[in-house]
Amino acid sequence: MNPLDSPIWNALSTTHTSFAEGNDHAKRYPFAVTPLAATRDQSAVSYEALTKLVGPRERAALFLETSPLSSPGWNSVHAHLVQMIWDSSFAVPPEDHLVEVLGVANIQEMLSLAELTKPGPFGRRTPELGSYVGIHDAGHLIAMAGERLRMPGYTEVSAVCTHPEHRGRGYATLLVSALINRITNRGETPFLDVRIENVEAIRVYEKLGFKTRRILNLAILTRE
Repeated sequence: MNPLDSPIWNALSTTHTSFAEGNDHAKRYPFAVTPLAATRDQSAVSYEALTKLVGPRERAALFLETSPLSSPGWNSVHAHLVQMIWDSSFAVPPEDHLVEVLGVANIQEMLSLAELTKPGPFGRRTPELGSYVGIHDAGHLIAMAGERLRMPGYTEVSAVCTHPEHRGRGYATLLVSALINRITNRGETPFLDVRIENVEAIRVYEKLGFKTRRILNLAILTRE
């Protein structure tokens, strides 16, 4: 099995084991980091194990190979993701001088930008998962992107977002290019997951050398 077939499970079982909560049937990141979680399969045993990990006010976001099965005690919202992987036959893009490394000092403006643009779940501890880069204009963070799931040989590009007043200027391209550069310099392959209806973003990623690998099912689960 390719590790990207179950990226959350494999990240929590390898590079991100320090974040992993759970057991051999269900694993999750601390909710303050990200709601991403995974089960070994869709059996009753696995969902029971997940129930013990997810609090009543929390949610769990799972990437599944098939549509989520109905499981007692859970409500679910279902969507489709396009999983894209970078084609190594493309030239690694250069890093633009506008791109800055983001750190602890930037966390509040990163949270504000994520709240405004909704690139996906992003919390105060999310940047612990990997490197983040951004672009400032007049002292304000106007675009950012970073790394999320990591496992041997692969790193996911995530949280790609631009302030609405600054879109259409190619900032997402600059930031994703910078991350491609950094990830490939480590000898790893970039990949990403984007909602299937986000056609504009998919076009941008295709121009940067990403190609569709497969369609994944996104299930956002909450306790009944």
